[in-house]
Amino acid sequence: MKSKCDKCDKPATIHLTEIAGGEKIEKHLCEDCASLEGITIKATIPISQLLEDFVLQSSHGPDVGKNLRCDVCGITFEEFRSQGVMGCPNDYDAFEPALTTLLAQAQEGATQHVGKAPQRTAENLGRLNAALRLRAELKTAVAEEDYERAAKLRDQIKELEQP
Repeated sequence: MKSKCDKCDKPATIHLTEIAGGEKIEKHLCEDCASLEGITIKATIPISQLLEDFVLQSSHGPDVGKNLRCDVCGITFEEFRSQGVMGCPNDYDAFEPALTTLLAQAQEGATQHVGKAPQRTAENLGRLNAALRLRAELKTAVAEEDYERAAKLRDQIKELEQP
């Protein structure tokens, strides 16, 4: 890439490619020359910052989440709101009442995923979930030394995993 601005000798930080009439036109500009031509570049904001700002801006009223505290890591809901980061996986359960409100605001009232899955994923999702459930049962059966049940579960898993 060209390192100098097309208009001056400053380093080019903005690189544009335009196609006009089938012809490719490249522009290499510094920020000053770009702004003189009316080209504005918005600063990219990290997604973590956007989420943190959203959490801080959402208002649930003064008392929602005030007394919520995770029994495992000890973080409070107010600390989560100020940091924008959970302390542990248990926080999702500990803060559920307040998080449900947050999610509803973020997703136009929806608190559960209601979208579509890719076609090939949707077809196999039921089989995958069933196989996962059977594996958990198989592990329990082996731990309990119920080998007949374990053998039946193993066969059911093999049947589900066949293409």
